[in-house]
Amino acid sequence: MDLKKRLIFSNAAIIVIPLVITFVASFIFMFVFARIHDVDISYNNVKKLTQIQYEFFKADGSVLKNSPEIILEKDYQEYISTRLDSIEADIVVLKGQERVFETRSIGPIELERCLQKTGDNLFNNIVEIQGETYMVKVIPVNFKNGESGKIVLLAPAMNDWMTTEKLLIFSIMIFVTSFTITNVVIIFTFSKKVINPLRKLQAAAGKISQGNLDFEIIEDGDAQIRELCRSFEKMRLKLVEASYTQKKYDDSRKVLFSSISHDLKTPITSIKGYVEGILDGVANTPQKVDKYLKTVHSKAVHMDRMIDDLLLYSRLDMNKVSFNIEKTDVLKYFEDCIYEIDIELEKSNIKIALYDQLKGKRYIMIDRDQIRRVIINIIDNSRKYMDKEQGKIDIFLREATSHVVIELKDNGAGISESDLPYIFDRFYRADSARDTMNGSGLGLAIAKQIIEGHGGKIWAVSRKGEGTSVMISLKKYED
Repeated sequence: MDLKKRLIFSNAAIIVIPLVITFVASFIFMFVFARIHDVDISYNNVKKLTQIQYEFFKADGSVLKNSPEIILEKDYQEYISTRLDSIEADIVVLKGQERVFETRSIGPIELERCLQKTGDNLFNNIVEIQGETYMVKVIPVNFKNGESGKIVLLAPAMNDWMTTEKLLIFSIMIFVTSFTITNVVIIFTFSKKVINPLRKLQAAAGKISQGNLDFEIIEDGDAQIRELCRSFEKMRLKLVEASYTQKKYDDSRKVLFSSISHDLKTPITSIKGYVEGILDGVANTPQKVDKYLKTVHSKAVHMDRMIDDLLLYSRLDMNKVSFNIEKTDVLKYFEDCIYEIDIELEKSNIKIALYDQLKGKRYIMIDRDQIRRVIINIIDNSRKYMDKEQGKIDIFLREATSHVVIELKDNGAGISESDLPYIFDRFYRADSARDTMNGSGLGLAIAKQIIEGHGGKIWAVSRKGEGTSVMISLKKYED
């Protein structure tokens, strides 16, 4: 249920339910009481009682009070007798202690009991006269000669007024009881559907604040409370994900430091050794000194490249590299790339070839310099691990429905099945190649970051001893 509707329903139910219960219970009470005591609660009888009450009320401000002498007139006595007879009522008029007019003869003791009923509460103005129950109204008057008197009105109560009084007490008790029970039930329901889920959320928030995320927040309660639980659960899952990511980053940072230390230590040790050789006079000829210095320079260049790759990877990893995206003709772009690197590959006895399998001129949106870096990194990786006398690198340009697929295939040593899933991880090299190959170990990791930064995908397939194919998928440019 909606929380707003629950509040409206609860507030209405607190009043409506007790009233309905009271009405039904009172009706049952009247019916049972009437059957037990043989009391007439028919419409005519109720109408008669209402008429008695009206006549009694009217009598209080009538001519009897303002002009009591009129009651001594015979014509008025006949009129009032007829009127009271219609409701089976009687009248007794006292002037001083003397009865000057009465329609019913009652004893002095009974009259005295009637005179004591001076209150306005009709429920209390009940007396028993000659074995019958009467309702009494006493009206004090003053005659013209200054003498005081009293007018006593009597009407049979027939136990109905006692029934009304008991009904009122019974109704009040029922209303108070049902009101209390209804409040308890509504508070219990409200607590179950609103307060208890909120307490659970409060406990969950406390656990989260303490760093405990190993629990599940169950949706419970009304719609808004369930939505709040759902939001808390999403937040918890996000925090779990963030915690996992942070742990992953921490682990990666440890691997990063370990790899940097390993990969930088080798050239630094080499540089240190050659410099010490020069200082200690080991290089005792100009030719040896020149050789040592060239080696030191080569190692320094290698370290400089490693540091540049590390800085680039860090910037890519933190999304701090801005790509200069341009519309690019795929075929012409790769023809230019091959032209630039063909001569260098020939020195390593590697032939490179381009195969256009596109269905016409196709364009992609790329940062030309960054994609060139990707191509060079992949080709350089193939050159390093080439184990054939005549190396070969083939570039195939193909297309899918919405993407251009570039395949760079070599006939090198290939990658073992156990190493293949990790070649795009930073600083990853097969153990057998770690100490024999130059490079930063970031080439393919950088390639992956750049391709994914373009919204593309990169993956590899390989067979040990037969070669490796690296696939790049980039979205086609649609006019």
